[in-house]
Amino acid sequence: MTAAAAIDCGTNSIRLLIADADPATGRLTDLDRRMEIVRLGQGVDRTGRLAPEALDRTFAACRRYAAAMAEHGVTPERTRFVATSASRDAENRDDFTRGVRDILGITPEVISGDEEAALSFTGATGELTGRPGITPPYLVLDIGGGSTEFVLGDDAVRAARSVDIGCVRLTERHLLRDGAITDPPTPAQIAAMSADIDAALALAAERVPLDATHTLVGLAGSVTTLAAIALDLPDYDSAAIHHSRLTTERVREITTRLLAATHAERAAIPVMHPGRVDVIGAGALVLLKVLERTGAREVVVSEHDILDGILWSVVTPERGPRTSS
Repeated sequence: MTAAAAIDCGTNSIRLLIADADPATGRLTDLDRRMEIVRLGQGVDRTGRLAPEALDRTFAACRRYAAAMAEHGVTPERTRFVATSASRDAENRDDFTRGVRDILGITPEVISGDEEAALSFTGATGELTGRPGITPPYLVLDIGGGSTEFVLGDDAVRAARSVDIGCVRLTERHLLRDGAITDPPTPAQIAAMSADIDAALALAAERVPLDATHTLVGLAGSVTTLAAIALDLPDYDSAAIHHSRLTTERVREITTRLLAATHAERAAIPVMHPGRVDVIGAGALVLLKVLERTGAREVVVSEHDILDGILWSVVTPERGPRTSS
């Protein structure tokens, strides 16, 4: 097997996966999996542009990723770099594209929300077949920094929709006052954020039947952080989090706690990444509202997501995003 690499650059984080893939068994063997909070989408919802300091943080991470790829002998031909919500929205996304190409020798693909959703579905559902109590159709929920994707499917994607209610975007929209994040948010701010999420869920439901699922699968940092809190982990443990299950009531308890907490109280949670302290309340509220809207009793948490889907699209394009005809 030859190593391949996938990079997912979102609104809040940039992530790298270097892995060997075995198409015969459908298994990925991780060689390096890492994440950095770079907040590429800083201010994009307000200005429509990528901030210079956000680009600098992202390019610094790309240089570290380039070194890791060289260490494992990964070539540009075996690499795919996918960029999502923030770079889709930015007027100056050419500056981002040019900088990435200069560092990594590959051109980032600024993909549509629908393709982002389909790649997430591919990565998240590949290992679910045969697990007790987990049956299709699956509704995959990917809560990002700028947007949230909804994908319904079984062995192929039936419907997908991306809506602009990521945890960073919601925080900047509703929890900022005089340039600073309200700590903790006021009831009025929470109500406004909740109404924004409800409107986005109604938009998503126009294309994706949110109640037509047997299993809700939750992805990305907001969901995995909530799982780590629910498990009361002393340190972040991907193996313990992967395929754990969170009940709706437990999500409600944690969300209420996070939205009532101060910055210092959130930062003191052992598994809290410093880059998520200010945005975790918004991400938790999105998950809670989805659980309530779908009527699901629980969410299955997956550590495998769009990053795994991107890598499979490099190694075996036929395993890439598929949609029902």
